[in-house]
Amino acid sequence: MNQPPVVEWTEADEARSARWRSENGAPPPRRIVIADDRTKADEAYRLACEGTALLWRGDFHNARQLLTAMARRIDRRPRKAPPADPAQAFHLHRAAQNQRARVLGMLLVPLDADLAVPLPRAPDVREACARAYGAPEPAGASAPTGTASLVSLRELLGLIGANEWRRKGVEIPALGGDRIHPHYGVFSPARGEYVDLVAEAPLPSRELAFDIGTGTGVLAAVLARRGVRRIVATDQDPRALACARENTERLGVAGQVEVVEADLFPDGRAPLIVCNPPWVPAKPTSPVERAVYDPGNRMLHGFLNGLAEHLAPGGEGWLILSDLAEHLGLRPHAELLDAFAASGLSVLGRLDITPRHPRARDTSDPLHVARAAEVTSLWRLGAAG
Repeated sequence: MNQPPVVEWTEADEARSARWRSENGAPPPRRIVIADDRTKADEAYRLACEGTALLWRGDFHNARQLLTAMARRIDRRPRKAPPADPAQAFHLHRAAQNQRARVLGMLLVPLDADLAVPLPRAPDVREACARAYGAPEPAGASAPTGTASLVSLRELLGLIGANEWRRKGVEIPALGGDRIHPHYGVFSPARGEYVDLVAEAPLPSRELAFDIGTGTGVLAAVLARRGVRRIVATDQDPRALACARENTERLGVAGQVEVVEADLFPDGRAPLIVCNPPWVPAKPTSPVERAVYDPGNRMLHGFLNGLAEHLAPGGEGWLILSDLAEHLGLRPHAELLDAFAASGLSVLGRLDITPRHPRARDTSDPLHVARAAEVTSLWRLGAAG
């Protein structure tokens, strides 16, 4: 990993410095003031909106309460009616989300050199931090003096939550209730519609399959449980590769699944090639969002453009894709069909499923109309005659 940048501030009339940690690449704050249990929510919110970060030196639970109070102040602000144009509504929603994250990211907590939080009543976050940032540096390694690093409380709480997901796992009905354990920064299969499609589609072969962009390895595991004798699962994210290997070992299918580092396709051809690419053509703002947002549909087009030359004769490519981008006005349906034709592919069939996640029923969501209309499809594609 690259060395984190250094952030500097003044505390008790002394110059201080520490490493700055931000998984989404947020720049170090330019100005930092000290905050503690006496800090009022209105003042904290005002400073954060102005771009001033608050380094917390009080009780950890009180810091969490302050963060909640700041979030309430953001949510109380009057909302304009969403524009009629769905694409404009989406971009405004993303901008509001990013602004909210920026403001709430201004409440900082310290981490010691061993990735512990040196605050009263702080939980033990060392495991969660080590899994996201890497193991602490050995004693004697060069580092800024004073506090070892600073991180936004919002990010730290995200690390804690992600570590709980990893410990407990996500129950997958298509695996008979067995669990997938997502690593930090790897998209969790909590939305299981796409997994169900792969579990139900008729297999063209049980000899060999490629799983492109495997992530947690859940689709490779489903194919293995369905009797596919060999699966080559690819990804280029080190976290995803480690996650997929751990999950296939845990599920007892590592003998059938080979996890390899590759940008899309491995070498050779297969009678079945499966891909569940990001479904919204927009810029991600955090590592885990790369499973949802794909600028310019890079992965989608990369998969389609290379599919025909990697399919064995008579083979099928399964493209699992939500049509949410179509309802948001970000990708016309005709564009997808044109991409199939331009890549030398024909549609052999399609299986559809509607979303079950709560956001599809949340009428307060600015994107509710698009989410309620969303359909996830498994497109069965073959090389055109």
